[in-house]
Amino acid sequence: MRFERVAALVFVAATVAAAQTGAPWSYEGKTGPVNWGKLDPAYKTCSQGHEQSPIDIRGAHLNKALKPVEFHYLAGPVTLENTGNTIIVHVAPGSYIVADGVRYELQQFHFHHPSEEAVKGKLTDMVVHMVNKSADGKIAVVAVRLAMDRGAPNAILAALWPHLPQTVGATAKVDEYVNPEGFLPADRGYWTYIGSLTAPPCTEGVRWFVYEEPVTLSLEQLRAFTALIRMNSRPLQEAHGRRIEANE
Repeated sequence: MRFERVAALVFVAATVAAAQTGAPWSYEGKTGPVNWGKLDPAYKTCSQGHEQSPIDIRGAHLNKALKPVEFHYLAGPVTLENTGNTIIVHVAPGSYIVADGVRYELQQFHFHHPSEEAVKGKLTDMVVHMVNKSADGKIAVVAVRLAMDRGAPNAILAALWPHLPQTVGATAKVDEYVNPEGFLPADRGYWTYIGSLTAPPCTEGVRWFVYEEPVTLSLEQLRAFTALIRMNSRPLQEAHGRRIEANE
C-alpha cells in the first residue's frame, strides 16, 4: 500500500508539472482560442493543424469491424486540481483501455462546459474527457457528454463535487473510491475519428472515441462547476474531410 501511495503522488506531481509548462492560455480574450497559436511556438499546431478537435459529428460511416472499447478502469482514491481552465481528476496508475488491440493507460480525466463535441450542431451541457496514453506515446481520448435532459444527479459527480477545489492551483483528495468507468452510458455505441488535444499545445494524431448516448447530471451539479469555471469549451474546428466512423 505504501508503494501505491508513493506512486500515485509521483504521478500527480508529474502531471501537474506538465500542465504548468508553456505560455498561459485561457478561453477568452487575448489568450483565448483564436490566439492560442500565437502565444507560444509550441502551440503553433493550434492554428496551423488540419486535424484539430473538437468537431461537429455528422455524416458518420458505419464500420461493423469496429469493436467495443475494452475498459479496465480501477476504483480508487483520486485527487482533484483546479487549474483555472478546468477541473482535472488525477488517478493512480493501473487503469487502462484496449482499443483496436492497443493498450492505453488512463492518465487523468477532466471536464468542459458546454460540451466541446457537437452532434449535428448541438452541444450538451458538459462533457468529460478521459485521457489515455499508450506505451509508445499515442493518445486516445474517451468523451462522454453530460446533459440535464432528465435532471438526474450523476453518481460519479456526486462523489467528486463535494471536494471541488475552490481556488486556482488548489487540490483536494477524495478518499472515497471513484471509478471513472461509471461515466459510461448503457449503450456503448461510439463515433471515432483522428483529431487533437482540445487545449494547447493542440497535439494531433489523437484517437477520439465519442460515446453516442449522453449521461445525465443535475442542475445543481452543473452550477457547482460553472461557479468555478464559467466556460471552458474550444470552438468547433474544421473537419478538413476527415472520416468519422461509428461502431454500430
